[in-house]
Amino acid sequence: PTETAPTMTTGDLVSVIIPIYNAEPYLDQALRSVREQTHGDLEVICLNDGSTDGSLAIVERHASEDGRLVVVDKQNQGYGATCNRGLAEAHGEWVAILEPDDWLEPRMFEDLLAFAASLGQPVDVVKSAYWRILDPDTPRQRKVNCSYRRRVRPGRQPFAIAEAAHLLSHHPSIWSALYRKAFLDERGIRFREFPGAGWADNPFLIETLCQTDRIAYLDEAYYCYREETAQKAADFARRNPLLPFERWNDMADELERLSVDDEGIWRAHNSRGFTYLSGVIEEVGIDQPEVQAAATAM
Repeated sequence: PTETAPTMTTGDLVSVIIPIYNAEPYLDQALRSVREQTHGDLEVICLNDGSTDGSLAIVERHASEDGRLVVVDKQNQGYGATCNRGLAEAHGEWVAILEPDDWLEPRMFEDLLAFAASLGQPVDVVKSAYWRILDPDTPRQRKVNCSYRRRVRPGRQPFAIAEAAHLLSHHPSIWSALYRKAFLDERGIRFREFPGAGWADNPFLIETLCQTDRIAYLDEAYYCYREETAQKAADFARRNPLLPFERWNDMADELERLSVDDEGIWRAHNSRGFTYLSGVIEEVGIDQPEVQAAATAM
């Protein structure tokens, strides 16, 4: 590991966790976007999860140029286990997650931290909107608002998720946020270690947003989420038709474990279930016995 660079701006240390698996075409952009953050007090934990392409060489080059980057080269374990390794390595007061095919706008961490500090009381999660990058890396590439921008209006800040429960029905977007490390540790919040990507963000969303009444929301977009093409999404759905049901059930289990009884939260979760169900029906149909059984059980 390289040494952490001296603090470049005043403020809290942010540990940025980047789980990397075969991200060579995009990784340079992701790492540049972190290094160019206007909040300079960072440790950037780059976890190479057994990549077979040139990802490790790209990370090592950036680390040789910027002492804030820490390189962890490990065998392939999947997204959840890799993020957990990052959490174990993190020293910051705050934790951020950057997926290696996305990028950040320069003021993300500075603005989220300033917003949290402006509230004058403790905050566990600072959430923001994000940009959807459609038709990425083509002449048609464009940025559009995420589905919840301009729609999150809690009556107070910070707030509990029941006051903006519909956030739980949208894309999990766990990376458009900062998490207070002590909160994650106190609550024992870690990722489920599913194989591959495994949609480990789904239960993490519930575990974080449903265990605190100290959520802050800034309705600005900083995180640039490179969306899959329709064809890639369809191919994934056909290969993994039961995955959406499994993750929805995991989220329901977590809500039950936490004794959540708020009607709005459950309504949002059920809305997600219908979204997942319609996606599976659209791509693979309802005729397969295992899909029928999973849909019926859900």
